Amino acid sequence: MTEIWFYHLQNQPLARALPTLVEKAIERGWRVAIQTAEESSLKGLDDLLWTYAPESFLAHGLAIDPDCERQPVVLTHEAGNPNNAALRIYAARAEVDLDPATSLYARAILLFDGRVEAEVQAARTQWSKLKAKGFTLAYWQQSEEGRWERKM
Repeated sequence: MTEIWFYHLQNQPLARALPTLVEKAIERGWRVAIQTAEESSLKGLDDLLWTYAPESFLAHGLAIDPDCERQPVVLTHEAGNPNNAALRIYAARAEVDLDPATSLYARAILLFDGRVEAEVQAARTQWSKLKAKGFTLAYWQQSEEGRWERKM
């Protein structure tokens, strides 16, 4: 069954945290699908993954691209697993839409900004729904240094 980890952004914005999480997944040999709530959010994430560091970029594509299944990272605003990803990241207010009986992801991550009350409330609501469905959940919070610490 897919583990779902909630990442509570406190000291870094999504633009700093997301590329690091994706890099770590790629280092593990995982493919990644990043889902947003709206199609309009994809352009910003697309630009981010190409430009987040002067010396690096993350090769990726959009789910609407004809060869998206070949990409190590795919950006989407819809359900589905176009690149056979092991990790699904829900960002930009995307709602986790997994079914515990059919999900094939090794892990899913929900990123939410702790400085935005609406995102905190949405994360709490999703936690309750996913727990009721039987998913194994974990909560991670950023330290002052920006490191992730698992909380119980």
